[in-house]
Amino acid sequence: MRAAELVGRLRDVDRASLGVWLASRVSIWVIAGATGWMFAAQGQNVVPALDRWRQWDFHHYWGIALHGYGGEPTGVPNEAFFPGFPALLWLGDVFGLRYVLTGLLVSLVAGGVAAVALGRIGALDGGPRVGRLAVLAWVTAPPAVFLAAPYTEALFLAFAFPAWLSARRGHWLAAGVLTALACTVRVNGVFLAVAIGVHWLVTRGTGGVHDQKPLEPDPSDTADGAAETRRGHGWRWAGFGWLFLPALPMLAWSVYLQQRTGDWLRWLSAQSEGWDREFTVPWEAFDRTWQAAFGGTQSPGFAWMFRAEIVAMLVGVVVTVVLLRLRRWGEATWVGLHVVALGTSTWYFSVPRATLLWWPLWVGIAVLAARRRWLLWAYLAVSVPLMSVWAAAFLTGRWAG
Repeated sequence: MRAAELVGRLRDVDRASLGVWLASRVSIWVIAGATGWMFAAQGQNVVPALDRWRQWDFHHYWGIALHGYGGEPTGVPNEAFFPGFPALLWLGDVFGLRYVLTGLLVSLVAGGVAAVALGRIGALDGGPRVGRLAVLAWVTAPPAVFLAAPYTEALFLAFAFPAWLSARRGHWLAAGVLTALACTVRVNGVFLAVAIGVHWLVTRGTGGVHDQKPLEPDPSDTADGAAETRRGHGWRWAGFGWLFLPALPMLAWSVYLQQRTGDWLRWLSAQSEGWDREFTVPWEAFDRTWQAAFGGTQSPGFAWMFRAEIVAMLVGVVVTVVLLRLRRWGEATWVGLHVVALGTSTWYFSVPRATLLWWPLWVGIAVLAARRRWLLWAYLAVSVPLMSVWAAAFLTGRWAG
């Protein structure tokens, strides 16, 4: 298929979503370029452009791609990281690409796929305008630097967003396959599988198609949705078997870990060993995070991030409650499982990054912004400066969640 033909098959919301995504990549690289020069220490050379992205978790992905799970270049168990993203870094090395360049290219392409899918999800709930605004809110989120970095967020979302879109349309085979692929990248794929299972359960009377009335229906989706509904009647159990596809990669991963380490859940115990992440009752997790944020036990940079963790957790709780009130059961499950898992850890950890995965948050912001234009400008007035600060912190090796 020629590139022109492929572009011709894209909807208007798809082209707009890709445009927003690519424009935001220009912005993030401008920030990266400026950061490299402005924060260079006196008497030291400016860090090369690609090397600025070699921060924090990237060293684990790089170590796995280079040595497999037997190598631990940073002194913590690498089994905490799933194999999907390191496998692509290894593949890039086979073709002679630097690991960091491969990671950046994967995030660039995968993020474009995720942007198109998010735009379509937004269009289902409010039309093309909401789709475009959802992508804009997402790419300007405070922790959006992780969508560009050689991290797993963009790759995971390239599977997760289309998986949910497929589930919304009642395409259960596609939803199962995409969720299975997401499970090779992050453990969050398990949450996605549960959320899609809940969505199947509450929509099985309509063949799987979402039976809630969109706020502003997208005319291009009406016919497809009606057709799916007609086909769905009488097939209440259609697609049920495909929901178990995500169990296959999780089982394979657990078997591999058991054979190598003797621990079926080594990825979970590795987090406890390397990052002190253990089950903690919610009030103790909150108290520890609060003390880290305001108790003077952390350096200013870490204390600032712990405050962001608290805000992100509050956002997650509010979004979950709103989704439950709206009876958006599948989406409430998706966000709610993150809130429960992150809120019962030793302390809140990487919650702001997790917000990038919550498509209901970005679609919800878009719906409100479409109704009240000033809300969009208010959001951007806060989020864009925070995004720039977050990116500068990450690119200079400071803790950014």
